[in-house]
Amino acid sequence: MNKYYVKKLDPTGEIRVQVPGSKSITNRALLLAALSDRRCHLQGVLFSDDSRAFLDSLEKLGFKVETDEKRAEVWIQGTGGRIPNSHAVIDVRSAGTAARFLTVMLALAGGEYKITASSQMCRRPMQPLLEILKNANVKFGFDNETDHLPFTMKSEKFCLREISVDTKISSQFASALLMAGVLLEDGLRLTLSGDRAEGSYVKMTVAMMRQFGIEIAREGNTYLVPSAHSFGLEEYEIEPDVSGACYFYAMAPLLKTDVIVSGVHGNSLQGDIKFLSVLQNMGCILEDMADGIQIRGSGLASYPGTELSMKDFSDQTMTMAVLAPFATSLTLIRNIGHIRFQESDRIKAVLTELTRMGIACEEVPEADGIRIMPGEVEACEVETYEDHRMAMAFTLIGLKTGKITIRDPECCKKTFEHYFDLIEELYSQT
Repeated sequence: MNKYYVKKLDPTGEIRVQVPGSKSITNRALLLAALSDRRCHLQGVLFSDDSRAFLDSLEKLGFKVETDEKRAEVWIQGTGGRIPNSHAVIDVRSAGTAARFLTVMLALAGGEYKITASSQMCRRPMQPLLEILKNANVKFGFDNETDHLPFTMKSEKFCLREISVDTKISSQFASALLMAGVLLEDGLRLTLSGDRAEGSYVKMTVAMMRQFGIEIAREGNTYLVPSAHSFGLEEYEIEPDVSGACYFYAMAPLLKTDVIVSGVHGNSLQGDIKFLSVLQNMGCILEDMADGIQIRGSGLASYPGTELSMKDFSDQTMTMAVLAPFATSLTLIRNIGHIRFQESDRIKAVLTELTRMGIACEEVPEADGIRIMPGEVEACEVETYEDHRMAMAFTLIGLKTGKITIRDPECCKKTFEHYFDLIEELYSQT
């Protein structure tokens, strides 16, 4: 499917959907289970390009992995910090978590490895993380551009006890070092700086490490990771993907309907749960029910624009951006400069596509963000830049207007391969 025309949707009743498991939690759980000394049964696992890249890499590294995609289950036999194959070639495809997490794990565990990736992942930043590893005696050989994938890496005597990491470009660097730090004989003292030192993904990583039995301590923005080869769980339940759920929750104010996503609750580990509070501030009613959070927008006549920082739930920047043209006032999204370095330059992508459809918008450097004005959407084809979140978010404008065609909808396979199947099911619900 090269293009997907989004038909207008006029819901007559409540929208109910079930989304797959969280990518962020899935890939952290895969790593922690592999590092543990238990056989772990993971339930609610996301199966997508990113998670399959992680699973395939673990198998190439010699870990015993069993999967049941139909039941969304994975069994991993942990090896207590030992990588079964000390020489291997792995392909992380477009998965940023796999690229960052596995690079650090392999560096700290020791061995000689080659890591390849998609052209998209080869463009994404790795330099700050690789500099830390180089300074700790890891040797790299780059196939193309220095400090970018693909590369070979060799680690024999790893020297690292205390390090500082800037979270400005990617908090994945910090999460990778936190989790793999258990492999070091003396543990790791990791100090985080930058504007996301206390960000949602770091909090998720620390919370999951504790769930798996790793006694990580904190002193301000410094984390003390213990040496730990004996930890783990026999079972772990992965939450539904709140990032994916938010596209459906955003339909509540946009389409003046009520939406419930099964299994999503307010105590989620995922930072994007904050987006639901934004919907509340726009006039929606939130209720955390037994089967999931319900967002009610059926009573709204309209909703206002807003000014907000999305630093800690920036994956929803595109979702907020596609709600903005239909608001009654301007929308200003602050503190999102780091999204330039993700699957696409998301600031440029959002502004380009909104402009293409006739919506006035601009970058606001002093806010490290963007401003979007209400306006009338013109029919257009949306370029998605190989970015799953661009495809999923801009679909919402099509549901509202019937004027949007999504190019390359298959890019959603990265994290939510059945997204457009769920969109099709909405038409049969109404």
